[in-house]
Amino acid sequence: MRDLTIIGERINPGFKSSKALFDHLDIEGIQALAIKQADAGAHYINVNIGMLALENPEFMKEVIVKLQDVVDIPLSIDFPNLEVQEMCLKIYDPAKANGAKPIINSLAEPRWDMAEALKIQPSRIVVMASERLEDGRGKPNKTPQEIYSTAKRLAVRLVKEYGITMDDIIVDVSILTLAADREGLVRAALDAVKLIGEDPELQGIHMMGGISNIGMMLPPKAADGGVLKRRVERAFVTMAQPHGFDTVLATPWDTYEHLPEDDFVLTTFKELLERSGIDAVTHMRKLYLPA
Repeated sequence: MRDLTIIGERINPGFKSSKALFDHLDIEGIQALAIKQADAGAHYINVNIGMLALENPEFMKEVIVKLQDVVDIPLSIDFPNLEVQEMCLKIYDPAKANGAKPIINSLAEPRWDMAEALKIQPSRIVVMASERLEDGRGKPNKTPQEIYSTAKRLAVRLVKEYGITMDDIIVDVSILTLAADREGLVRAALDAVKLIGEDPELQGIHMMGGISNIGMMLPPKAADGGVLKRRVERAFVTMAQPHGFDTVLATPWDTYEHLPEDDFVLTTFKELLERSGIDAVTHMRKLYLPA
């Protein structure tokens, strides 16, 4: 089983404290946040400064340069725009990351032009398997087969057209919020992980997800008195990692080791995944309401 690779998620306007740093163009604060994540064990630092990347491209470039001045791990450039990716990749220095390639985050079938960023310098690339191109329009993938088919189609095309290896491709299976899942999409993501992991043509490929999404909107405490959100994250990793899921966009000072088979949250999570609609909503309460 591959070890879990952690892409530090905290440089992101979704976190209020991080957004405040961007609002004040606080480079030193952003550097400190990168250092904290690297010291906590992150393997990559994700860089997402939101719309500032377009509104203030000079600041975006400064962020890339200044982060590489203080951390020696590679960066994941998280903005779905080819011009922004090209701008950042032209100044990214692999020598400052011990020779490691940056990550382009992310490519989706409806925005295939993002693949052109691979021509700037050797890079790894995140492939979004949550949507496909159909009849000239982007459509959401909701079944394991749709997620798997999209991932394979894009991976094979990247290898063929851009000469990269499966090892440079990271499929994002899209982990959604469990509390809002009425269509069984968390189950679909897990089943898609199995399909991708079983395909011999995709051997060497990596799979990831934004793991902190899954516990959003849930209470802090589980019905057994323990923490809930972090254990739900670990429950997903426990079920997915044996099938090739090996990367998380996550907070590196949290822990993601596997839960024991008899763990209350893990067993309840498994039961919940077999339900849908109102039945799923009702059963979810078992996670946090005493019996």
